Amino acid sequence: MTHEQAAEVELPDFDTLADRLVEEGAFTVSPSELHGLLAGQVAAGARFDPDSLLQRVQELFDIEPLRGPALRNSVMQLYLATLQQFEAPDFSFELLLPDDDQLLPIRAEALGVWCGGFLSGFGLQERKGAGGLSVEGQETLRDLAQIVQISTEADADSEEDEGDLMEVQEYVRMAALLVFSECNEPDAQAAPDVDAPAPVLH
Repeated sequence: MTHEQAAEVELPDFDTLADRLVEEGAFTVSPSELHGLLAGQVAAGARFDPDSLLQRVQELFDIEPLRGPALRNSVMQLYLATLQQFEAPDFSFELLLPDDDQLLPIRAEALGVWCGGFLSGFGLQERKGAGGLSVEGQETLRDLAQIVQISTEADADSEEDEGDLMEVQEYVRMAALLVFSECNEPDAQAAPDVDAPAPVLH
């Protein structure tokens, strides 16, 4: 399924997905971690049908079979939106993170969790072909591994802190697009420019 063949699907709402995970007893699963993991798998070349998607999520997070249709639908929506955004020609890929009105340390932690999920998902997916990531792609994964440890002061809320987080968030977004382009479009002429060093929060 490509973005041309299907109606546009939006990412599920962060808080709604969080509530549905709790309702299913998946108290330790963050929407950001779940999205990062699915994004990492898709970036590495994975594609799922509904049954295999739900089975993968249940296995990776060690949760009981998803009973409620609401969460099953949200997981499928999350996957389809992720795939569509990766394939979109305008680099419209988004990260599923808490809303901007949440405290900055909470958002920074969620970004680190997203990166951890992405790296886990990418590492779990067996990629086809002999070619690996380029040097730039490998450096990008190392940068994401550093961002997993991102943190801010508990009282950080200045415009500078906000700007730093937005800069790191945009880097992560473009890094994911670069990895996807290398693993899924080997003949692509253009890839997102993520040559700049990963920014670090003060």
